[in-house]
Amino acid sequence: MAKKITALKVQKKNPERLNIYLDGEFAFGLSRIVAAWLSIGQELDQSQIDSLLAKDEIEVAYQRALKFLSYKARSAHEVAQKLTKVGFSDEVTNIVIDRLLTKEYLNDKKFASLWVENRSAFRPRSYRVLSWELKQKKISEDIIQEVLAEADTELELAESAAQKYYRRLENLDYESFQKRLSGYLARRGFSYSIVKQVVKNLWEEKNYEKNG
Repeated sequence: MAKKITALKVQKKNPERLNIYLDGEFAFGLSRIVAAWLSIGQELDQSQIDSLLAKDEIEVAYQRALKFLSYKARSAHEVAQKLTKVGFSDEVTNIVIDRLLTKEYLNDKKFASLWVENRSAFRPRSYRVLSWELKQKKISEDIIQEVLAEADTELELAESAAQKYYRRLENLDYESFQKRLSGYLARRGFSYSIVKQVVKNLWEEKNYEKNG
């Protein structure tokens, strides 16, 4: 049996939601965007009510995802995990992810590029480690390879990492310098050949600067 909308009231704690009253009694809350076509006096049957509640759940999940994305860039997998963790169904989560991808609020290629750029600027890693990190975020292999092809070379990444670490190595003899820098670069996934080359180059560069 259909029920008549008798009041639409803005929620005090969340003005983006409305309380819907049917036949004089509070029935449920809805997002403004979902309730936009409702009006006092309108009648709703149960199928219409169910449809409104389903749309509202999707809208709530969508807004939750946008808030999660507002803090920093995320992969589609990370957003899906977040929505699932807070209790949204797989069906709702998939609908929200598709909407975010369509609107380009989610873009795994951009996310991967930003990840690599950030790592390169502040915490340089080898391609192997960068690839592993992106795989943990469920970025596809094709995207990973495309992004790495656009990044600095591994030698450049290793040199950047070594330069950032160098201040801890000043005034060391070569053996200590070589051991500590090699270990530091190896822990960041760089190969033996690159580590060896970077250690040699940096030692010669810094000694040249010291000795003029």
